[in-house]
Formats: sequence, C-alpha cells, structure tokens
Amino acid sequence: MKEVKFLMKRDANAGKIDFVDIASPSYSAEANLGITFHQAMERIHAILPDGTIVQDIEVFRRLYEAVGLGWVYAITKYKVVENVGNVVYHLWAKYRTQMTGREALEVILQRRQAEAAGLGDAGSLCREDGHGNISCKLPVASGTAAKPAQL
Repeated sequence: MKEVKFLMKRDANAGKIDFVDIASPSYSAEANLGITFHQAMERIHAILPDGTIVQDIEVFRRLYEAVGLGWVYAITKYKVVENVGNVVYHLWAKYRTQMTGREALEVILQRRQAEAAGLGDAGSLCREDGHGNISCKLPVASGTAAKPAQL
C-alpha cells in the first residue's frame, strides 16, 4: 500500500492513472475487462487507454513512467532483466500478504469466494496449523454442514 499511496500522490495533479480498489465490495470484473478479484490478487494488472492489459513488472514500469520516474524501472525494458524481475515479482506477489502481516493469499481468496456465493464472512473460519497449512471450514447453503477446504 505504501507504493500505491506514493504513486497516487505523485499522480494527484496529473490524473494519468486511474487506481482501482480491488478489495472494495463494489469491485467489478466486468468494469475491468474481465479481470477477476482472484486474478487481480494473484498479480498486478493495468489496463492501457487502448484496452490492452499488461501485467507484472511492465505495470510498474508504466506507472513509474506516468509519474515522471521512468528511470526507476528503465532497466526492465531489457527482456532478460524483465524476465528475472517477473520471477522475483511472482514470488513477492504469492507471499506478500503474509510478508506484510496479513492472512495468506489463499485465505483471502477463499473468504471472497464464500462471500461472493452469499455464504457470509468466512474470515473467522480459517486457521493455519503452524506448519504453513491452512484449513477453512467454509459455510455452505443453509441446511447443510460446513465443508472443510484444505489449502
């Protein structure tokens, strides 16, 4: 979030970037060229003015260029550097929620899935066993028992 806030501040007067809060209950995949919450949580996406979707390090490069700091990611224009950057970014993206003191990404995705299915907030139903395994007892339709899900 620090980087997002930094970029928002840098872009405040220019308005070149349209930031989308994917965690908002009003987030809509349809309004974002079909990018689902799950996809958006797994990796960063940007939609260019022509409708092209870009992902990963290319998004950061374009964001920094938009706020006048293109030199920060300029080296990633070299394909080999971009590829290495994407490998590092994918690792960060997979574990970022845990590394920043939040729940595992899998738990967040399971909760959102349960909420989208109208099954309530499953947040309190997910537990980590101390060995990196996450188990969620997600609510199911009324009249049936909770269904355990192993992640």
